[in-house]
Amino acid sequence: MNLIFSSAVTTALVSLILAFIAFWLPTLNPDNEKLSPYECGFDPLGTARLPFSLRFFLVAILFLLFDLEIALLLPLPWGNQLFTPLSTLLWASTILILLTLGLIYEWFQGGLEWAE
Repeated sequence: MNLIFSSAVTTALVSLILAFIAFWLPTLNPDNEKLSPYECGFDPLGTARLPFSLRFFLVAILFLLFDLEIALLLPLPWGNQLFTPLSTLLWASTILILLTLGLIYEWFQGGLEWAE
């Protein structure tokens, strides 16, 4: 136990010392060439960020929500081995109904339409 503790303390101490040195050494000799942005030899004229379509973001959020709800159904085969498989069936049916209602709602709100 003492060997494990001393190894952990030594490892943590060496890690902290190396992290401190890595943050401290570059501040001693700042170099303008190293601090300037490099982009194929040209100075950047505009922002590096491109406009992002909100439609992609909404589709990604919808995918995550529906994927999470489907992941809730994965333990269903093991739930049938419980004492009351009827309650497992009711919970699974409730999740599927909520998933279907959410899909219908998004469909009617136009969240699934790509072209406007």
